[in-house]
Amino acid sequence: MASLLCSALWERNTLEKAHNFLTTWKSFPLVLENYVSNTFASSSYFENIPSFNPQTGQLYAHVPLSTPAAVDSAVLAAEAAFKTWSKTTRAERSKYLQRIAALIQENRELFAVWESIDQGKTLERARVEVDRAVSNFSYFSTYILHEESSVRMIDGVALTYEHRSPAGVFALISPWNMPLYLLTWKIAPCLAFGCTAVAKPSEVTSMTALLLAEVIRQAELPSGVLNIVFGDGATTGSALVKHAKVKGISFTGGTATGIQIRKDAAAHIYKHLSLELGGKNPTLVFDDVDLEKAVATAAMAAFENQGEICLCGSRIYVQSTIYETFVKQFTSFISENYKLRSKVGAVVSLQHYQKIRSYLLLAEKERGTFQLGSIPEEYPKAGYWIEPTILTGIATNSRIMREEIFGPVVAIAQFEGEEEAIELANDNPNGLASVLLTRDGARMRRVGERIEAGLVWVNCWLVRELGTPFGGMKNSGVGKEGGAYSRDVFTNVRTLHLPSV
Repeated sequence: MASLLCSALWERNTLEKAHNFLTTWKSFPLVLENYVSNTFASSSYFENIPSFNPQTGQLYAHVPLSTPAAVDSAVLAAEAAFKTWSKTTRAERSKYLQRIAALIQENRELFAVWESIDQGKTLERARVEVDRAVSNFSYFSTYILHEESSVRMIDGVALTYEHRSPAGVFALISPWNMPLYLLTWKIAPCLAFGCTAVAKPSEVTSMTALLLAEVIRQAELPSGVLNIVFGDGATTGSALVKHAKVKGISFTGGTATGIQIRKDAAAHIYKHLSLELGGKNPTLVFDDVDLEKAVATAAMAAFENQGEICLCGSRIYVQSTIYETFVKQFTSFISENYKLRSKVGAVVSLQHYQKIRSYLLLAEKERGTFQLGSIPEEYPKAGYWIEPTILTGIATNSRIMREEIFGPVVAIAQFEGEEEAIELANDNPNGLASVLLTRDGARMRRVGERIEAGLVWVNCWLVRELGTPFGGMKNSGVGKEGGAYSRDVFTNVRTLHLPSV
């Protein structure tokens, strides 16, 4: 059954049309609806969570706070659908995923517009993430058609082979920073490998998940294969994670929430867990770099999406011989190329705005130098805007250097040689990603292979081949996803032994 709201939104695929809609829609604020068993369910009997436009600070939508009973209904729908979906051919599943990819592509601008409004990111950045969502479905739609397995012979005794089967119903929980991209990064492999799901986007950014539900409806995915419920972590997310019929959890978000998920799932030891958690990622700049290219790469790694990417390089360490020159050129480059409201959007919420502001107050207290940026007002009057901020003079053991700020804030320090650079890079409880900038080919391996991070980018950032393992070390999570690594998450493997006689 189609949603009246989705039908209305479908024609609002420009910022002008969307903003006009928000001032004229008869039922304002917008009220989102769960999507269960291919039906948009009324949320009138739920409590509502207010959702604000980060660029204006104005309330514009109500997100349902789905109850444990609503979660239970969605899980049971997914369980019923699993019996049939898990037996569909790979070719059939591939066609559904290709259809979903095509529908998102056809409505690229619609998704980008509402992602920008809902999350605060620029329209340009939103388009990039919509394209990546399309790639997620396209990649896994073909990956499953070319899988390999292992067969071994025990000489004179038996032939053994590995057999995989879908693991069951999954809870797919995504964060607010890249809502569509990271939600589809979970949904695409989950469906591709024959599992069914209940997805819960962040209550802070739920709009494109609603639009994705309409795409699923238009793609005519069988009833119950993918269900989307809205709500917060404490009520909705917890009920989903604890549900006995949920066989696995794929979560991207904060480390504290990841710890709570492990606790909530502890009684069900059979549950597959893939937890991609926080990062406080280092960028190492050696003195042999092409400085112009190094500055541009470090800038992109620091300030894309307002720094609200778990992979951002928010602590930069520069070799002392080029430190002063780098800081000067980096500051000039950011000032010219990362302007607020054009290249840099609003941060996602008032709560997050005030969190970032608290770190800037700490920087002032610790007598750090603001090479760029300043402390924003405590209560913004028209949106959650924080200008790109570059800090120097911050101690390497400061909370500013150790904790994930997750905003348009970067701190720069210096090092003398390789050993100190590696020590500084690894001196953090997190280990998600890192950036290594050098033209020395031997150093690329020598240093890159010692950085305690799941992803190391050398002279680049955020490039991905979707078959490579995605995930971190240390407190940045457990499990990897991507290609065969996603297959490990969403399938069970058994070994069959066939006697030779």
